[in-house]
Amino acid sequence: MTITENNLPRKYLELIINRSVDPIVTINDKGIIEYLNPATEQLFGYKGDELIGKNISVLMPSPDRENHDRYMREYLKSGQKKIIGIGREVTARTKSGKLLPVRLAVSEAWVGDKRIFIGTLHDLTEIKEVENKIRQMNKELETKVDERTEELAKVVNKLLDSNQKLLKEIQERKMIEEALRSSEEELKQALEKEKELSELKSRFVTMASHEFRTPLTSILSSADLIEAYTQDPNDKRLKHVGRIRSSVNNLITILNDFLSLSKLEENRVEKRVVSTNIEAFAKELEDEIKGLLKKGQVLETRFSLKTGEVLLDRNILKNILYNLLSNAIKYSPENTPITLRIEEDDSMLRIEVRDQGIGIPEEDQQFLFTRFFRAKNVENIQGTGLGLNIVKRYLQLMDGDINFVSKPGKGTSFFLEIPLKHSEESFEYPV
Repeated sequence: MTITENNLPRKYLELIINRSVDPIVTINDKGIIEYLNPATEQLFGYKGDELIGKNISVLMPSPDRENHDRYMREYLKSGQKKIIGIGREVTARTKSGKLLPVRLAVSEAWVGDKRIFIGTLHDLTEIKEVENKIRQMNKELETKVDERTEELAKVVNKLLDSNQKLLKEIQERKMIEEALRSSEEELKQALEKEKELSELKSRFVTMASHEFRTPLTSILSSADLIEAYTQDPNDKRLKHVGRIRSSVNNLITILNDFLSLSKLEENRVEKRVVSTNIEAFAKELEDEIKGLLKKGQVLETRFSLKTGEVLLDRNILKNILYNLLSNAIKYSPENTPITLRIEEDDSMLRIEVRDQGIGIPEEDQQFLFTRFFRAKNVENIQGTGLGLNIVKRYLQLMDGDINFVSKPGKGTSFFLEIPLKHSEESFEYPV
């Protein structure tokens, strides 16, 4: 670059440079400072006359201070650029001795036959502080997730131990009933024990569902924060975050099943019959269920409606269909359809949920709606054995009915019939 009479006036150029928020320094080919702008004085704490005529190395810490003149001589001799024209991060030294991280850009220019070097600096102190804070936050989040994961493992183990104890007590109760069948008094005592066990289980499930939900929500929030602060999509932590989220969601599903069962066994379930648009209801259900779909699975919804607007308890119906659809997804392979068909006439709502999954063994079908029962071909798939029992009991509360057809390896279809109400009402179902 050569300054000529055709360039901008000198005062105009000085105004631009002096108003720059970034420090600008010019040196000659001996490394001597010839010019600096006010931003340079402000950053380094020097007055202009303290730096003009000094070697630029006064603004550098060791070892750059001692090596700068050698760097300059080598460049003037070889012409090989190592810094000139290439921005890089370096460390600068203020008048007080404070070291600053800065980004330095050096350019070379000619003024007539004189060679000068122009250095532009940008203070990176705030950026480095933010980067350090982010690294510290990530470290704290990782520690917190490790702690929460350990807490979750302890909670899950306690829940599994309690469930095993309850199952053992139920088995003992059945043995007692069989042994004391001939004695009315002994049978009465067995029934009283059953009632106490049922009440104990109901209280435990209600407590567990509420008390465990808070730490589980915190774990999910921590996992979301880790994912949000992880910029690299290939970061291995994302895989672990996915495992944490999946495990927590499975545990929440188990807790929801136990809580629903507890409400049913406490003999009071809230009921609210309202006017419901079937297609809008189905769309809302699809939005909630799509996150469970496996790769290639699709939910096909079909309607045959007379009015499309019916009176029913939409919350209980949503719980019923969510349970049936999630089972259809869980027990079906990838790349298969799940079908939801809804028909409506003047007095009845008919619903079919069909899948092409593993089906139900014929010898297990008679026990399908029994509490805690699980077919022998799903023992390696997570589940509580409560879902279909809860579905049937909810349908009974709505005066509805459920049937099914299933073939192993071919799939299962559930058929629901629910009488429609003729007015809106709100009370509690007596079970």
